[in-house]
Amino acid sequence: MESSPLDLALEPRLDGDTLQQWVFRRLRRSVMAGRFPPGKAVTIRGLADELGVSSMPVREALRRLVAERALVLLDNRRVRVPEMTARRFEELMMARTLLETEAAARALAVADSAFIARLDALNAESDAAVAAADTEAMIETNLAFHGALYGGRADNVLLPLIESVWLQIGPFMRMALADLETHYPVDRHAEALAALRARDEAALRRAIEADIRDGIGHLLAQLG
Repeated sequence: MESSPLDLALEPRLDGDTLQQWVFRRLRRSVMAGRFPPGKAVTIRGLADELGVSSMPVREALRRLVAERALVLLDNRRVRVPEMTARRFEELMMARTLLETEAAARALAVADSAFIARLDALNAESDAAVAAADTEAMIETNLAFHGALYGGRADNVLLPLIESVWLQIGPFMRMALADLETHYPVDRHAEALAALRARDEAALRRAIEADIRDGIGHLLAQLG
């Protein structure tokens, strides 16, 4: 029996996009934003029906997501999020910390007033999502803030690597947000912005490391 449909992330089809490119981008964003709940299996046909496309582009998109370790292929044309262990989660946190602190430090080279103003606006949207207790908006605005911080250069190499880690950890973000006030008492984005303005690389690295630790580190106890 087909399970209830997923609430897939909205993703516009860009000029020049093939159907396959659009399907892949939308499913990838949905995994990254936690819209594939851990433990829930979905079928290729079910996803194709939800997207209003044939099975072929969905099958190819899922093949790529399985290769990125974002999903695992089951029998009967079904996929689901891989099981998460405490050890794997700890390694993903370590990978996030190493990659993201370095990417943030490298952003200092392009952090002009326009760059910081954009991050300020994104952080304001993130704060509004938190105030409204809007989980979907909290996840999307957090991804947007970090993506803008790390992706300032056209020749950026680190952001695709970071996104591959986000894909594996994204399905668990809703668990992390369940008790945000307890585990995330300090606005680490504001700290990062202050460090950018001061051009203080060490403070910027500390802010990003603390953001990762406070945001998801407490899940280790639940996975242990």
